[in-house]
Amino acid sequence: MATTGHTVKAFDDDLGQLRGLVSEMGGRAEAAITNAIEALVNRDLDLAARIIEGDRKIDLLQTDIEKHVVRLIALRAPMADDLREVLAALKIAGVVERMGDYAKNIAKRIPTLQDARGLDAIAVLPSMGAIVTEMVRNVLDAFVARDAEAAVAVAARDSAVDDFYNSIFRTLLTYMMENPHNITASTHLLFIAKNLERIGDHATNVAEMVYFAATGTQMIERARGGDPLAGDL
Repeated sequence: MATTGHTVKAFDDDLGQLRGLVSEMGGRAEAAITNAIEALVNRDLDLAARIIEGDRKIDLLQTDIEKHVVRLIALRAPMADDLREVLAALKIAGVVERMGDYAKNIAKRIPTLQDARGLDAIAVLPSMGAIVTEMVRNVLDAFVARDAEAAVAVAARDSAVDDFYNSIFRTLLTYMMENPHNITASTHLLFIAKNLERIGDHATNVAEMVYFAATGTQMIERARGGDPLAGDL
């Protein structure tokens, strides 16, 4: 079947809508991460509750993306580069949904930290969160722009997130050993740091998907930071 100008424009419009949905979903996840750290620092229970409630919209956007991809493939039968981009959007939506879940998990722990004071990790977590949210924002921009080099730059930042996590882990472990009263708060903060570390991993996974969609080749596997929980103390 011959491809007409109208058909090409219709496909471009569909692809543009798909990119828009992914961008909106990613933007909401990015905002949830930023707000979760703000709520942690300020012990803002109202903001934490809004993050938890807002996760439903992220889930709904994932469903919309899945429906859009199925419709686009069925009606437009994309090939080669276009098919890679469509399938990347589908996979990215699933990963971004998990990012939103991690932000929600952070928000859920905030009520348990109302009385936590004097733990340096709380002061360090915003810096870790800032890197993670920037990775999420940049990798979604890379997807929309089909920018393979930007995707590589995002993946390269994951080691900095791992370094933050390893440092926080050691600090909190010291607090727990020095004073048993710190164990509960330190454990919650450790889980929060781990959630941020996982978001960084997911942003890097998205970067790899973007790179493949743009180039048709796999990104060179990155070196991973050691995880203290795996025995690398």
